[in-house]
Amino acid sequence: MPKILCATRGGEASRNTEDYAIQLAKEQGAELMFLYVVETSFMDRMAAPVVVDVEAQIERMGVFLLAAVQERAAKEGVEARMVHRHGPVREEIRDCILEEGADIVVLGRPRGEEAIFAETGVSPFAEELARETGAQVILVGEG
Repeated sequence: MPKILCATRGGEASRNTEDYAIQLAKEQGAELMFLYVVETSFMDRMAAPVVVDVEAQIERMGVFLLAAVQERAAKEGVEARMVHRHGPVREEIRDCILEEGADIVVLGRPRGEEAIFAETGVSPFAEELARETGAQVILVGEG
């Protein structure tokens, strides 16, 4: 059974990507995992207690967003597993692919400027992931 990993930021902007992953899993009878990464490196200059508090809030939001997409998948007859990790988004996506043995990775192609992919864009990142992990990486337009 193939394994599909869909990295998501959650919310309305990610809905097309999540729906694509759900339908792909349904068509292929694949195991589906949704990944949400908590990254707080943008807060490196803040006081430690503030960072811990914000990180906890971001994680709670991520768990909520993952639960919502998991419920949408269930309505389509697809069982989805939630995965949340902490750290740099690019590294955590790559590590999760390798650790979970994902065969297919579904990523959203953000509209406009995205801080995480501003330097090189999501397409080169997708190519890098495919090369480093051997997984098929699918980019889906968002919004």
